[in-house]
Amino acid sequence: MKVTAILLAAGQGTRMKSDLPKVLHPVLGQPMIWHALEAVKQAASETPVVVVGHGAEKVTDYVGASARTVVQDPQLGTAHAVIQATPLLRGTGGLVLVCYADMPLLRGETLARLVEKQKANRGPFSMLTVFNDDPHGFGRIVRAADGTVQAIVEEYVATEEQKRIKELNVGAYCFHADWLWDALALIEKNPHKGEYYLTDAVEVAVKAGLPIQAEVMEDAKEAIGVNTRVHLSEVEAEMRRRVNESHMLNGVTLIDPASTYIEIGVKVGRDTVVWPNTYLHGKTEIGEGNVIGPNTIIRDSKIGNHCKVLASVLEGALLEDDVDMGPFARLRKGARLGNHVHMGNFGEVKDSYLHDGVKMGHFSYIGNADIGAETNIGAGTITCNYDGEKKHPTTIGEDVFIGSDTMLVAPLTIGDGARTGAGSVVTKDVPPDTLVAGVPARAIKKLEKKRHKT
Repeated sequence: MKVTAILLAAGQGTRMKSDLPKVLHPVLGQPMIWHALEAVKQAASETPVVVVGHGAEKVTDYVGASARTVVQDPQLGTAHAVIQATPLLRGTGGLVLVCYADMPLLRGETLARLVEKQKANRGPFSMLTVFNDDPHGFGRIVRAADGTVQAIVEEYVATEEQKRIKELNVGAYCFHADWLWDALALIEKNPHKGEYYLTDAVEVAVKAGLPIQAEVMEDAKEAIGVNTRVHLSEVEAEMRRRVNESHMLNGVTLIDPASTYIEIGVKVGRDTVVWPNTYLHGKTEIGEGNVIGPNTIIRDSKIGNHCKVLASVLEGALLEDDVDMGPFARLRKGARLGNHVHMGNFGEVKDSYLHDGVKMGHFSYIGNADIGAETNIGAGTITCNYDGEKKHPTTIGEDVFIGSDTMLVAPLTIGDGARTGAGSVVTKDVPPDTLVAGVPARAIKKLEKKRHKT
């Protein structure tokens, strides 16, 4: 039986006090609606339908080809929102799964159980419920003697006895499609709110003598919806706990999970140790046996195996194996450190490749450069790659020794085995195995040829 999901994402979210549509606010690096779409993928078989309203264009642009969108305008309640999908789904049969796009903690496995509950239900729909001492304003579930759902009582009309009910409506439903479209036409405008509510489908079914089943959620935290930034922080904390727990169960050591931030989609290999105050963002991939942090920020970067990254910042960078860097080192976009590279404190590399075994001690800037294997970069070395209009490359060969405080004025090529004296300003290409020094640097002598063993 095919299953189509409808995600309700039209609300303005006024309590968020934001120009950004509520469902586009991020949770652990991904918008809330991304989490909702990922969840329904596990329970539905068809391309989902997203009902948009406030910020419709932004939400539609974001979901792209991952969903079909319909606009709810004006916004007259949840039943009215589902009705907007009628032209797309009526007559297609199967089941229709309806849930909110602002519940990012709702798991796909939970929705899949709801779908299975409805497949076994002879009645028109099943719904998710949760037991919680704090009602959070959710409607109470009133059950009949046989355990089927008899009513959903909203808090503002509930009696004192009904308010003591602990079973609450989550707001996720699975309907037999053919019944749903006819039932929506029978839902009347709520006299208190002036809107059409999907919860009134319970009354439609009960009046017809049809049973409604409930699937009780195992984890009450899945039911947290986001209406304020306070809720957003609660959801963020729980999602971070989930993700960190998953990494630890897969063999990663997090010294202090509470102070470690790992976004959705980041990959970390087994036996890697992550120290506190470390932030792993975006499309970052970290191999096995590494030591990361403390106080490290890594975004959209790839790190090989057995590297040590201490108190450093990496963005769009690549580290091969056995790299040792930090503290207070920075790799900008396009930086690549080869095997066994050492990069010390207060160094910066941008759009450059430091080949195997390069040593870059500290207080240096390397930009738009290619640095040959086993070369030593002395403290205070600067590649002067920008002339005020264009960036220019620097190429340094293998086994080169760059003296402290050397200025390398690009474009420039330094041959294998060459050396520069401390404080040199190199403005012309340097032949292999040549010592240059001075301002501007001049050739001092020819050096005995020495090469590292490969």
